[in-house]
Amino acid sequence: MNIKTTVIFCGLLLSARFLFSQDYTLTKIWDAAPHNAFTDLIQYEGKYYCTFREGTGHIPANDGTGNGEIRILVSTDGIVWTSHALLKKTGVDLRDSKLSVAPDGRLMALMGGSVYQNGTLMSRLPHVAFMNPQGEFTELTPVSMDPAIKSDMDWLWRVTWDKKNGTGYGVVYQAFPNQEYPLYLVKTTDGVNYQNISRLDVQGQPNESTVELPADGKMRIIVRREGNDRNGWLGYSADATFAAWQWYDLGIRLGGPHIITLPGGNTLIGSRGYRTSGNRPAYTGLWGIDSDNKAVKIMELPGDGDCSYPGLLVNDDELWVSYYSSHEAKTSVYLAKIKLDAFPEK
Repeated sequence: MNIKTTVIFCGLLLSARFLFSQDYTLTKIWDAAPHNAFTDLIQYEGKYYCTFREGTGHIPANDGTGNGEIRILVSTDGIVWTSHALLKKTGVDLRDSKLSVAPDGRLMALMGGSVYQNGTLMSRLPHVAFMNPQGEFTELTPVSMDPAIKSDMDWLWRVTWDKKNGTGYGVVYQAFPNQEYPLYLVKTTDGVNYQNISRLDVQGQPNESTVELPADGKMRIIVRREGNDRNGWLGYSADATFAAWQWYDLGIRLGGPHIITLPGGNTLIGSRGYRTSGNRPAYTGLWGIDSDNKAVKIMELPGDGDCSYPGLLVNDDELWVSYYSSHEAKTSVYLAKIKLDAFPEK
């Protein structure tokens, strides 16, 4: 499918109302597996890479089969995509792969690793692989987590690198049944070994989190939350040690959240959103952040059902959004390209 659509939408961003119409393209780039989901996107050494999980369903089947594998696509033009790698590990459900560039210049793939027994989740352990100069990925390596916080339910969801000091930052959550989830900010210099910085005071059941390092020197974290109160939170820290945080309720529920600052200075959140009516309420959306640190919806991308988990990439004068959706009978991976002039400058 290759659709060119004109979208018109209204939103409130930084307390200013805006209206625009803008052409964008939407292309399905992969649907080979029964279930293709949980994407990320990066530009690296003149090529584009998109990663996601291939499996038989959202989680492994109850008989223990169907563990996920990580597919990585490559493109030279963002139009034609081909398979570059398939990462797998026997007995481990690999999922939610995220791409970044390590300080030594290698492309790094980070992913969660879940072990199921007869359909029951037994443990989680993040894994990492690096691409060598020949374009091949190394064998998967389990990450080494700080012993002070290590558990058998660790999920390090994404790593964001500070290019100035070669340090990567990420958030580890631990989903223990019937209790609040511990949430930790960690750091690394090699992508394999992680040290605890602090426990983050996010209530409820915080989980999927993305760290952003904007040019103003502050760190920002966007956090999905579950439990009784499902609204996502946004945190800021201007402390050099990232020990002190201010947290804000975004006013919306999140799923697979990502955050990016555009060249014009505005911040965008990409996430699963939830409609208030209909039998397929989920969608992939983009939100701004207003002056009260509330999320304000800018647009919905085509799709519904089991969906979302966007990758965000600014490429020249466009914002590229990878995501997955089930609106065409099966979960497939899509790429939207939106002109940056659709978004007002700060």
